[in-house]
Amino acid sequence: MNEAKVQSDYPADWPDVFREMAQKSANSCLRTFYHRGVVSPQTLIESVEFLAMDVETTGLNAQTHSIVSIGLVPFTLKRIYCSKAAYWVLNPSSELNEKSVTFHHITHAEILNAPSLPEVLEPLLQAMAGKVIVVHYRNIEREFLDAALRRHLGEGLRFPVVDTMQLEARMHRQKQGWIARLLRRPKTSIRLADSRTRYNLPAYQGHHALTDALATAELLQAQIATHYSSASPIGALWD
Repeated sequence: MNEAKVQSDYPADWPDVFREMAQKSANSCLRTFYHRGVVSPQTLIESVEFLAMDVETTGLNAQTHSIVSIGLVPFTLKRIYCSKAAYWVLNPSSELNEKSVTFHHITHAEILNAPSLPEVLEPLLQAMAGKVIVVHYRNIEREFLDAALRRHLGEGLRFPVVDTMQLEARMHRQKQGWIARLLRRPKTSIRLADSRTRYNLPAYQGHHALTDALATAELLQAQIATHYSSASPIGALWD
């Protein structure tokens, strides 16, 4: 196995961050979440409990747009726990627009009686507690959740993520290097569907939070099996 290049230092000491936030947080749900802690950076990937997450939003700006659905799928390197998956359609604090509806297909009728994010915060954080979150493009899930909680609660949310898009970027765009740029070769796509195709994973209909969470879980399993040792430390992957 050709193990992908890993980082020798970790971007954050997440266990220390969680201990600090458990003392600082004013919200009881957030305090409980932080008190559950997070695995150390040295924990072997094969021992980690993961939670794949995807959110669909009303736009791409976390400061002005809102989350309209959340999908969660717990898994390990060996198994995906579909029976424990969770999915919520939410009533967003910003308006749905025609462009966003064409992506996620969630309509005004569906959000009319849907809960707000604070109403699902407790089960959401319970599902996240103690797990390492896996996403495809961390700037959506982590930034939107943080911004939403700041609007609703006055404090944000911090947690480590493994970003399958970032892993694809490390493995493919670094390989292309300056020669590819000189020859103006097109960059390898690191979108979720295109990344899955490289591992011979089945095609799914995109832009549904639960389906995309499942797709992300399967992608990480394939990435680890192909490019990493399962005995690598989780700190080599998370951010």
